[in-house]
Amino acid sequence: MIVVMNRFKVSPGREADFEEAFKGRAKLIDTMEGFVGLDMLRPAGEGGVFISMARWRSKADFEAWTTSDAFKQAHSRRHPGMFEGHPQLEMYEVFDSTQEI
Repeated sequence: MIVVMNRFKVSPGREADFEEAFKGRAKLIDTMEGFVGLDMLRPAGEGGVFISMARWRSKADFEAWTTSDAFKQAHSRRHPGMFEGHPQLEMYEVFDSTQEI
């Protein structure tokens, strides 16, 4: 299993907009082969970085998502001024977990 994290630096004052936009997402990722789950994390304090944490059965499954029409559709909405820069992508391989791998 892999975990793919995107770190979003949300512009100050746009935190609620970001949360609403994410809650209103198309949910196309949910139907993809190999998709295990998604958690959205908000900073516990003021401001900071929001994180999406998606779990995939394999790197190949994640890569299939990123080249799919569903991915293009899911990322087609624009949110001017909501972010300070581009999201930062990080990928990790799970080697031990309390969840079933």
